[in-house]
Amino acid sequence: MPSPKAAVITGSTSGIGLGMARSLASRGINIMLNGLGDAAEIERTRIGIEQDFGVGVHFHGADMTRPDEIADLIAATKTAFGSVDILVNNAGIQHVAPVDEFPADKWNQIIAINLSSSFHTIHHALPHMKAAGWGRIINLASAHALRASPYKAAYVAAKHGVAGLTKTVALEVAEQNITCNAICPGYVWTPLVANQIADTARTRGISEEQVKKDVMLLAQPTKQFVTVEEIGEFAAFLCTDSAKNITGAILPMEGGWTAK
Repeated sequence: MPSPKAAVITGSTSGIGLGMARSLASRGINIMLNGLGDAAEIERTRIGIEQDFGVGVHFHGADMTRPDEIADLIAATKTAFGSVDILVNNAGIQHVAPVDEFPADKWNQIIAINLSSSFHTIHHALPHMKAAGWGRIINLASAHALRASPYKAAYVAAKHGVAGLTKTVALEVAEQNITCNAICPGYVWTPLVANQIADTARTRGISEEQVKKDVMLLAQPTKQFVTVEEIGEFAAFLCTDSAKNITGAILPMEGGWTAK
């Protein structure tokens, strides 16, 4: 009987990353969690996934701005589970400011976490996938990998970079049973977004429903938030053999935003 596959998911202690971790775990895939948060809460999350799905779940606190810690994250996944079959690059941060006022340290941090970390994880994971003759790499990009918005110079630049990295990696490993794709969500319903809606409503003196419709979902024709479960299911499909000929794809999941 073949050994269970193993996935490492950056930024997976909450939100989109956690949704993908649970979706992959539900398919019997062992999970290496990574991300920020309260240590006790992370441990409860880790144990919860193990108990819910009967898979192995570990946590590694690698800082995505530090290449040496990223290398250790991949090595620890191999040690824990015997393989590194699936890599999901999800870690990301945001800062909003005009280009001429954008702090250089914020630019550097966003590029490091949102783009360079994906290079480092792929760099270290690919040898394991090549040795196994199978691999799946999923990069969480954004609708901003396909469209720009004002005041998000670093984020938009990083996500466009992720799209280019995805295509390049896909071409390099196209004959080795390894795929590399990017999922590009629009606005996703997460606890962080829920808090932003409440804060924006108070600041602007409008209802939360108005914030959802007229501010956050203005660009999404469906007027619906993408859910973490939907992204998790999409990621899980990309890891199946049915998706073996989907590679180098920049895949929108944004309610029609980029169709306009």
